[in-house]
Amino acid sequence: MSARSHITTHVLDAVSGSPAASVGVVLEQHVDGAWRELATAQTDADGRVADLGPEAVSAGRYRITFETGSYFSARGQSTFYPYVTIVFELDDESAHYHVPLLLSPFAYSTYRGS
Repeated sequence: MSARSHITTHVLDAVSGSPAASVGVVLEQHVDGAWRELATAQTDADGRVADLGPEAVSAGRYRITFETGSYFSARGQSTFYPYVTIVFELDDESAHYHVPLLLSPFAYSTYRGS
């Protein structure tokens, strides 16, 4: 089992009230005016990605993109948001950053988790 990475996430399907498994996730860092991919993953059966990217990252701007269209399509549901992208600033290089997503076909919410 790998160590928990500096940035983690989980996705909860608010309609079913259950974890959103098999959601594609991409982590990128903004460097020199462009986005650089750091990692790709899929949420596990509990809707989590505990090993998204490196164990440590530098301060800066990051984004996580969730492939929500594929998730809903696999369930026979349409969605207004084929992707959800969350951009955030990491300023404390010693802190763990958890970026959760609460998802439905026509709305989403996020917050800085712990």
